[in-house]
Amino acid sequence: MRRIADYALLGDCHSAALVARDGSIDWACFPRFDSPAVFCRILDARRGGSFGIAPDCGFQSTRRYVEDTNVLATTFVTPHGTLEVVDCMPVYPGGGESGTHVGTRHALLRRVRCVSGEVPVRVVVTPRFEYGAFVPLLRLTSWRTAEVVGGADALWVTATHPLVAREDALRARWTLRAGEEAWVEAAWTQSFVERSPEDAPDRDDFHQRLEDTLTFWRTWAARCAYTGPHARVVRRSALTLKALTYAPTGALVAAPTTSLPEEPGGVRNWDYRFTWLRDASLTLISLLVLGYRDEADAFRHWLRRTSAGRPEDIQIMYGIQGHRLLPEVELAHLEGHGGARPVRVGNGAVKQLQLDVPGELLEAAWLYVRAGGPLSRANWGYLAGLVEDVCRRWRLPDQGLWEIRDEPRHFVHSKLLCWVALDRGLRLARTRGLPAPLSRWARERAALRRYLLECAKDGWFPQARDMDAADASTLLMPALGFLPVAHPLVRETVRVVRERLEVDGLLYRYHTPDGLAGGEGTFLLCSFWLVDVLAHAGLWDEAEEVLDRLLALGNDVGLYAEEAVPVTGEALGNFPQAFTHMALVSTCAQLSAVYSAPWRPSPRRACDFAGFALEFLLARRDARLDQPPAGSNSLVFVRDMAPPR
Repeated sequence: MRRIADYALLGDCHSAALVARDGSIDWACFPRFDSPAVFCRILDARRGGSFGIAPDCGFQSTRRYVEDTNVLATTFVTPHGTLEVVDCMPVYPGGGESGTHVGTRHALLRRVRCVSGEVPVRVVVTPRFEYGAFVPLLRLTSWRTAEVVGGADALWVTATHPLVAREDALRARWTLRAGEEAWVEAAWTQSFVERSPEDAPDRDDFHQRLEDTLTFWRTWAARCAYTGPHARVVRRSALTLKALTYAPTGALVAAPTTSLPEEPGGVRNWDYRFTWLRDASLTLISLLVLGYRDEADAFRHWLRRTSAGRPEDIQIMYGIQGHRLLPEVELAHLEGHGGARPVRVGNGAVKQLQLDVPGELLEAAWLYVRAGGPLSRANWGYLAGLVEDVCRRWRLPDQGLWEIRDEPRHFVHSKLLCWVALDRGLRLARTRGLPAPLSRWARERAALRRYLLECAKDGWFPQARDMDAADASTLLMPALGFLPVAHPLVRETVRVVRERLEVDGLLYRYHTPDGLAGGEGTFLLCSFWLVDVLAHAGLWDEAEEVLDRLLALGNDVGLYAEEAVPVTGEALGNFPQAFTHMALVSTCAQLSAVYSAPWRPSPRRACDFAGFALEFLLARRDARLDQPPAGSNSLVFVRDMAPPR
């Protein structure tokens, strides 16, 4: 069985594919991230289907991304010679200069080149539409072209060398000598589309498509403004986040896969091919930090159109095209990755009450405006409506950011983000002179502050009110500017969280019942939060130690999962995970700011960690490092009220 970490990502900003170390594409969905899979061997080795290219003899493989791109190069060393396979999902600029408009051919393009010696090559293409539900009709249309069709889908396979249709698969065996190359493309269309073999692309077309794809990614990567520590892994994370963006709408998926297990053989297997407002907001903050405001503009437009209507009707997640209904269905015919069942599509958490979401959106809006983004009266009307909804509902229990499937609780993190919504709403209204009931919002913010402080009755912040359980999300108390990082309540919270949840430098989210069977791995996002707190507390050696442990968990091409098995570091959960890559970018940006800024905030004063990093990087870009940027006290802020003693 292939491990989760054995895969590399291909993407075209519309959909995605995963390629194993042995050259097998075991996951691909067309035409969108959330479409039924065309290849899903990763979820069922027998029924799932795949697209394999490899030497037809023993080999050892290594791989890398072509510099500053999402184009993958895999090198196979055999006893007889060396073979290189270059894989991409072809893209081209879709108009405009920002890189947010991306054209796609809905295809997988693979170049096979013999670097030295002589290598026999084996090609096997076994599409299985609709998550392997049936075997489609397959036929050759010429010596180098084939049609695969069934249900709503068709796949058109074109090569520069002969193909053979045999045993419900397309197969080929070629022998390439040093300097020779072959190409294979598998392009998706709807099943009613007809294609003539005379219209099939040729070698020159394939060359141009690869060059267009390389140029697109390199041009986009060149706009990255980050130059701090760990720049290479930050740029790889930025490219990964971009690949997880759905270009037509600006939405961003949490991950490109479904049902990769959070525990080997376990039942916590979820579909992540949707846009969680929380994940997308935090990811776009990371892209803002890197200088990519165009992506934030595109997401803001998607959000404004998708969530049109009453603020109280906002959902925690949406389909990438804005769909609100995401019914959860189990695919009983699939074995699951490593036998982890059930395999699910859709996500039943869509209608949960999660009170933190408005706070995530207000934080993103606040930073977006501070980065120079516009805020129209219509935008403000919607944001103010979210603040009003927080005023009405913050006293309710909810399912929280971890989406428990148990009785609602009064989660400390949820209340903290309600406080953030009120706080950032007040700041936006005051700094921009926007209409708002300032006195009432200020009273609600003060009430929330008192409520949160009362939750820490034992000297630290638990998972929920009146519980004696640690939760890693409470590490955000200083990160969001609620209390200084040196405050006794924060210091004790960090100590308790590490004592109860840390294993080998990695943190579990919590250990409390959540209404689900089975367990899970350590959650990488939480450990990045720990790095942030340690760095802002001035514990730089400890911060670097935890960060080094985290960075070592990336696979051979720099991709990170959602979770990891402690000690071994084995990847768990959907892959690659936007939340983890977002946290990596944010943490490295904060370390750069904390280490380098001459106007570093005192640990005894509350500040917004992300805001501080953003101000620093904007200042560095503008070569104004000798003093804080104008207006920075409204972003890297000192608390309006003295912290409690």
